[in-house]
Amino acid sequence: MSGMALSRLALERKAWRKDHPFGFVAVPTKNRDGTLNLKSWECAIPGKNGTPWEGGLYKLRLRFRDDYPFSPPTCQFEPPLFHPNVYLSGIVCLSILDEHKDWRSGITIRQILLGIQALLDEPNTEDPAQAEASMLYDQNRAEYEKRVRAQAKKFAPS
Repeated sequence: MSGMALSRLALERKAWRKDHPFGFVAVPTKNRDGTLNLKSWECAIPGKNGTPWEGGLYKLRLRFRDDYPFSPPTCQFEPPLFHPNVYLSGIVCLSILDEHKDWRSGITIRQILLGIQALLDEPNTEDPAQAEASMLYDQNRAEYEKRVRAQAKKFAPS
């Protein structure tokens, strides 16, 4: 991994440890030898209060490429979520994560995670990644929210 990417990710880790949004988690994984793997982070995003997502803690993996911060990380829910902008693989479809759309090298891990949290309750059905979730969101909001609440219950921290 390039020195620039490693330096940036080390700074991001330091900033996150010093100050991060309540209820969020973002930690680099460890290599087999116990050293930190700054290219792969395990994260968790809480559902916003007052939304059908409330009560759930949604696990996400961020994977950074060697040319970070010039390219965005891949963000993947593990396990995948039922959501219009989450592919069945769990990959998040969000404009700030697309280098051909709104990705900028100054975007931080904090901004990414807050952006994904906002996306949970404010999906973009103009750019769907999951047809069933998108269709249900547009055509039967009550049923969509029922499924989201069931998902929140399933992913509630124990």
